[in-house]
Amino acid sequence: MEVKLFNKWSVEGIKVDDPGLKRYINIKPVIVLRTGARHAGNRFHKSKVNIVERLINKIMNSGHKAKKHFKTSAYNTGKAHTAYNIVEKAFEVVENRTKKNPVLVFVKAVENAAPREEILTIEYGGARYPRAVESAPQRRVDQTLKLMTQGAYQKSFNSKKSIVNTLADEIINAYGLSTQSTALAKKNEMERQADSSR
Repeated sequence: MEVKLFNKWSVEGIKVDDPGLKRYINIKPVIVLRTGARHAGNRFHKSKVNIVERLINKIMNSGHKAKKHFKTSAYNTGKAHTAYNIVEKAFEVVENRTKKNPVLVFVKAVENAAPREEILTIEYGGARYPRAVESAPQRRVDQTLKLMTQGAYQKSFNSKKSIVNTLADEIINAYGLSTQSTALAKKNEMERQADSSR
């Protein structure tokens, strides 16, 4: 019997094309997308967690932006079941709009929006210089999930659009390489800055 995500979508035939991210995007199907931090404390534990579950975890706590608590909405209360429902409904919207398997669309969106380079600030004798460095594969996935959820929350904050629709928009835009996606726009900006600081 085939195990499907949310008991709806198969992961058969879905594969990660980016060789750097293959080991860090886990699409192994599980019955319940809730490991309850079973792998916490182990090195690279996040890679063992299904990528959709990692999105659900990010929805519960979207993280900080510019060292400040990021704007959150009433949805972001740390309730696992609420976050689970948000992602499931967003995937339904993605399926209706693209007519494709939403898990495949999401995996490709993460691949497209994962930044390859970023900027570090190095200090020499009181002067600071930007320096381009390659991003580690696990950090690439972490950054993408963070930027996707923050972008979705920002667009749903104080607007008529619900978090379900903004998250679906974010996934579809990143999949289609549209600059409307917050994660993709940030990736392009980071890589442009890294290129100019060489």
